[in-house]
Amino acid sequence: MTTHGGLEPVFCTIVPPHVLDRLARHDDPALSGPARRSLQRDAMERTRRRLTTVIGATAAAAPAGKQDGQPHRTIYDAHHGTDLPGTKVRGEGQQPGGDATVNRAYSGLGATFELYLSVYGRDSIDGRGLPLDATVHYDEKYDNAFWNGEQMVFGDGDGEIFLDFTIPVDVIGHELTHGVTQHTANLAYFGQSGALNESVSDVFGSLIKQYTLGQTAAEADWLIGAGLLAPRVTGTALRSMKAPGTAYDDDVLGKDPQPATMDDYVHTGSDNGGVHINSGIPNHAFYLAATALGGHAWERAGQIWYDVLTGGELREDADFADFARLTVKAARERYGAGDEVQAVKKGWEEVGVPAS
Repeated sequence: MTTHGGLEPVFCTIVPPHVLDRLARHDDPALSGPARRSLQRDAMERTRRRLTTVIGATAAAAPAGKQDGQPHRTIYDAHHGTDLPGTKVRGEGQQPGGDATVNRAYSGLGATFELYLSVYGRDSIDGRGLPLDATVHYDEKYDNAFWNGEQMVFGDGDGEIFLDFTIPVDVIGHELTHGVTQHTANLAYFGQSGALNESVSDVFGSLIKQYTLGQTAAEADWLIGAGLLAPRVTGTALRSMKAPGTAYDDDVLGKDPQPATMDDYVHTGSDNGGVHINSGIPNHAFYLAATALGGHAWERAGQIWYDVLTGGELREDADFADFARLTVKAARERYGAGDEVQAVKKGWEEVGVPAS
């Protein structure tokens, strides 16, 4: 069994670096300017995260008087600056105000808390009632959202390529799930373990959206970031779990590079070894397993993935095959040798990852 006593929080963004890199090289300064500033800001925040990890950050504790099983959300406004967390604008239990971005952030934190508690019995992202903090209106035309190991941060987008990053609830769920991974399997953010880190966030981000909408696996769109792309962009989302590589095909953004199977696995030194690209493979395996089982994906398929993430056997440097084998084991242990085991096995088989 792997123990995860030394947490190593990572800086995780929803928009992959390769997307911003391409935008930053565009001739139109309205497109390249925000992308360059976003890349620079991401680099600074990533460095800050590493320094905080080395020095050590004080873990947030549940506030006095907080009841178990209840969220404790605080939304801050950076007023287009970069000092975190910013000015407090809404606390737990306060009524919505006139800022739609603040209200969406508050609701998205609540939706994430609700799925983890109601479905998996997990009290916040650390399992011990961790307060959920988020900052909105971060920086000028900031083209990203991120989890920095301690809180959520949302940009407003540039209005040309990206819209407000609080619009898709799965983006909020994705980033907060990096916090869940941080407090459980602590998957190393490089290569296949990093792609698993990203995939787990996509899986539960999608499940949070499906749970909020009451959708079955057949009804869900299985898109990550639908509603985030501006009208001028030829695309539907950042990623597709149903059909990796098809989320966008745009003259500015280029074509979605995600592979759906190991036949097209991308070997690269950029993006921490392609963590946002090759995550399409385990994403597609989950989609295949969930749709084969039918019903609500957060129930059987989601439970199996959650069991692996939190079970203590997943190594920090696990590869796809390690994760696949553990999902088959988890399916058998929870449900017996039935449809669940077969659906999980077939899902991994179809993407070319050995599961036994």
